[in-house]
Amino acid sequence: MAFIDLARERYSERNFAPTPLEPEKLQAILEAGRIAPTARNLQPQRTLVVQSADGLAKIDRCTRCRFGAPVVLVLTYDMTVASHNPDVVDFGIVDTSIAATHMMLQAAELGVHSCWVGLIDPSELRRQFDIPRTHRIISVMPLGYPSEESHPSHMHEESQPLERLVRYETFADHCA
Repeated sequence: MAFIDLARERYSERNFAPTPLEPEKLQAILEAGRIAPTARNLQPQRTLVVQSADGLAKIDRCTRCRFGAPVVLVLTYDMTVASHNPDVVDFGIVDTSIAATHMMLQAAELGVHSCWVGLIDPSELRRQFDIPRTHRIISVMPLGYPSEESHPSHMHEESQPLERLVRYETFADHCA
């Protein structure tokens, strides 16, 4: 499948089947995150894989958005490792987001669905999984196969037109 088709077809899954995820597919997804580009190649992103019944019960205490997934990735970054530039952006957030996007797209290629979840209780997540204070929590990502009732959100096809999102420089921009 062409990349643009994969990107168009992928959607945030909110109704997972209980089917376990094969270890080799999980490894491929994690590898996609490992090789993601990061600022100065510092690789501050950290991923906690939660898949045991006890761990998933802990996740359920931290978010109502597991959607029945058999695997949840907790995405953080180590603030002592991340590149800092006070005039730009927190590159730890950027680096972790790039890694998460790589993992979502690798999952989609493998037929595994995912959802970026920011509706979490970070304090409870930190407590439940003993996440170090030096790690900033970015999100959680449920992973698994879609249920038979699965379907994209009604908003899936509602992207803004390219003309609204992109502006090209013109000669006049340089003269102003």
